Amino acid sequence: MLTLAATAERLKAAEDILLLMHQFPDGDTIGSAAGLCIALRSLGKRARLACNDPIPEKYRFMTAAIPVQDFEPQFICAVDVADEKLLGPSMQQYAGRVDLCIDHHGTNVAYAKATLLDATAAAAAMIICQLLEPLGVALSPAIAQCLYTGMATDTGCFKYSNTSALTHRLAAACMDCGIPYAQINRTMFDIKSRARIELERLALQAITFHYHGRCAVMAITNDMIEKSKAGENDLEGLPPIPRQIEGVWVGVTLRQKADGSYKISLRTGTHANAAEICRVLGGGGHPAAAGCTVNLPLSEAIDKIVAVIGDTVDGIRD
Repeated sequence: MLTLAATAERLKAAEDILLLMHQFPDGDTIGSAAGLCIALRSLGKRARLACNDPIPEKYRFMTAAIPVQDFEPQFICAVDVADEKLLGPSMQQYAGRVDLCIDHHGTNVAYAKATLLDATAAAAAMIICQLLEPLGVALSPAIAQCLYTGMATDTGCFKYSNTSALTHRLAAACMDCGIPYAQINRTMFDIKSRARIELERLALQAITFHYHGRCAVMAITNDMIEKSKAGENDLEGLPPIPRQIEGVWVGVTLRQKADGSYKISLRTGTHANAAEICRVLGGGGHPAAAGCTVNLPLSEAIDKIVAVIGDTVDGIRD
């Protein structure tokens, strides 16, 4: 594993850098990659972003100010990507070619030629923020708003248990740059479209409880998405909802994908390890937030994940 200093040296020696994000991009992978891209360009390097999926509208303020550069990459860096399969189908052309991975997932499978991993970091954006000094790049407002967004979104606006004192210090450094942090927080966490509210209504009506109410399962089907007229932007931030219910140890959200398979997102408290549960089904993540994908009909997918939870979480059946 690399240190911050060794990672900085590799990036300073690299040219024509491609920064890869994970599929279904969230605020951390986008904010971390965009912030690093701006930092590298300030050093006179050519760098660009790539993702399997479109950037959701609410995150585009971070990428809109980065002019497009067209070049054949000579150095490939993945940011916030624990496994190559999480890059998505259109990015599999880079499988086996990733020179550097910068990540904070303890389940990282070490697929890159070199890895900077800090599993104690609440967000990959924290790692990028600390990487700026050895890179010799000042924390500018443009970089700061990207990294603040990454930290805020991966900590639930600094509410989750992964939030540390260092998270707050790094976020404060970004705030000191004069970024519109209040507007960022409102955009990320408070504003919902009418379609999103309708989607939540449909999903909450079908929520199911298991193991004496300690496990709550919420499904988002393509039919619900169509009925609510929800767009991709409306699907952000749904996984925490089941875990918010009183008495729930494990909150499960299943989101149907275009091919009919289901992306499963888990949120847990101190009673369960989400990463260990998802690892059984070929996924991974963090102790309190993890995910996996299953190619099963909805009822079978629910039965599968509920059974794994029952077999994995001590005391949940009691």
